[in-house]
Amino acid sequence: MKTSFTYFVTFAFVGILSFNVTAQNFQGKAYYSTKSKMELGNWGATMSEAQKKQVQERLKNRLEKVYVLTFSIEESIYDEDEKLDAISGATDSWGKNFAPGEQYKNVKTNMLLQNQEFYGKQFLVKDKLQAIEWTLTTDTKKVGQYNCMKAVALIPSSELYWYDFSWDRLRNSESEAASASSDSTKMRQIKMSQIEAWYTPQIPVSHGPSEYSGLPGLILEVSADNTTILCSKIVMNPEEKSKIEAPSKGKEVTKSEYQDIVKNKMAEMRDMYSGRRGR
Repeated sequence: MKTSFTYFVTFAFVGILSFNVTAQNFQGKAYYSTKSKMELGNWGATMSEAQKKQVQERLKNRLEKVYVLTFSIEESIYDEDEKLDAISGATDSWGKNFAPGEQYKNVKTNMLLQNQEFYGKQFLVKDKLQAIEWTLTTDTKKVGQYNCMKAVALIPSSELYWYDFSWDRLRNSESEAASASSDSTKMRQIKMSQIEAWYTPQIPVSHGPSEYSGLPGLILEVSADNTTILCSKIVMNPEEKSKIEAPSKGKEVTKSEYQDIVKNKMAEMRDMYSGRRGR
């Protein structure tokens, strides 16, 4: 293991040297496939295997997606490959309200800008990059043609999926608010997500898909909870370079403010629906 690890580090170092020669005009594109397992919970317990399979097929366009990460040394844009959606003809208007929008990251200035559309309103989420305390390991493997090393971390789930929504999260936040007002000494339990990432020092940039960044190499694979993100193709220094521009449209909010907007709107819709049913 020691010999192979030494070889790996040497190989990555050579890659860094060649990278620096052309760093001024450097750009790359990484294509990622995401797959998520659907948790049916108590609802699923009443369903047959055939019914479960049918539901998963209907939601396949939400559970399986392709994203493109366009990156330079300092900046990146991560967005869904809309060409594939156009080919499949799949639509998911409800799911789009809680899916990540176009994401811009600047690792030099530690800035995140992300477009989010929620029920016809456009928001520009501006915040710091997700703070991740990575633990680097000596585990290695190949992802495609790239030698990769493993890093692990723990992140509060609410920070990792800040753009998403679930009724359970709404109920928990309301329950926590009620508990805080009645018992200020009660400790809040924070759900954590275990992250496993594989990065390649052969492409020594600190970028990665979705919320992930901050490693000494491009992140090619990530597993967190029920979701896996895997890089399927990398194009280095494409002939046609893309503009990596920070988005500017939409009402500017922080992640926390955006979460409050979503929770308040969904609580309002729930209360309206409950009121109608009670008539």
